[in-house]
Amino acid sequence: MITARAEGDETPLTMMARERGSSTVLRILLGSQLRRLREGRNITLESAGHSIRASHSKISRMELGRVSFRTRDVADLLTFYGVTEESEREALLSLVTQANRPGWWHNYDDVLPNWFEAYVGLEEAATRIRCYEVQFIPGLLQTEGYARAVVMLGHPEGTEEEIQRRVDLRMARQRLLERNSPPHLWAVIDEAALRRPLGGPDVMRGQIKHLIEAISSPTVTVQVMPFSAGGHAAAGGPFSILRFAERDLPDVVYLEQLTSAIYLDKREDLDRYQAVMERLCLDAVPVSETKKTLQGILDDI
Repeated sequence: MITARAEGDETPLTMMARERGSSTVLRILLGSQLRRLREGRNITLESAGHSIRASHSKISRMELGRVSFRTRDVADLLTFYGVTEESEREALLSLVTQANRPGWWHNYDDVLPNWFEAYVGLEEAATRIRCYEVQFIPGLLQTEGYARAVVMLGHPEGTEEEIQRRVDLRMARQRLLERNSPPHLWAVIDEAALRRPLGGPDVMRGQIKHLIEAISSPTVTVQVMPFSAGGHAAAGGPFSILRFAERDLPDVVYLEQLTSAIYLDKREDLDRYQAVMERLCLDAVPVSETKKTLQGILDDI
């Protein structure tokens, strides 16, 4: 539970909001606090919804952090849940404004689909991002030229302005790798993605060189899944696993589809995907050989 601090001090959640800048995570954390309070009182979703003149589905969406919060609704729920201590109420209510604050990515609403918006917010707050990619270089490691080629594949009818906006969004996401406390990005990339000539030879040479430079950072790890590995544990396709510093926030598995995405946070799903990721890392070329492998691919282009 959030505890109140002296005036001018910050709670762990507000500190994370300032450092990570993700209102998405704050909504999820605030929602989880409300769910714990409700369940602690054995109050149903229907009863909670009735207390704020809303449906049980709205309460469910609030607890999952999928909607914005109104101060009045949160205050009424706290009263209904028996939270009367002023310091505890203030600690929770102070999060409402921060949880509703738009992230930088809202500047790209014209090209950012709703199903991907949540991922960008989670990505901003993650302390560890592990991903497996089959067809493309991970977005956080793409050069601008490569990103343009990928965007044009998905939006062949897009105008030049739209294409550039989508590329700019991808480049903006990469700034999180440059901040003072960046997440650790660990990517396993299928050899096919590294050899597929998106954008032409010059673009691919620039992309491979960029990967070689990127792995010089202690917070970027890349492994290559070679053709020689044959079939492997992630035959189902690409996925990402995001981990967060806040203990109340579980890991999230992200599965992107053509026009939507799936977010998994149930323990059994997490355990399954964690095991697959560990298997991939064992089957891929060792980290110590990544630079040599990338250089070999570069020489072949």
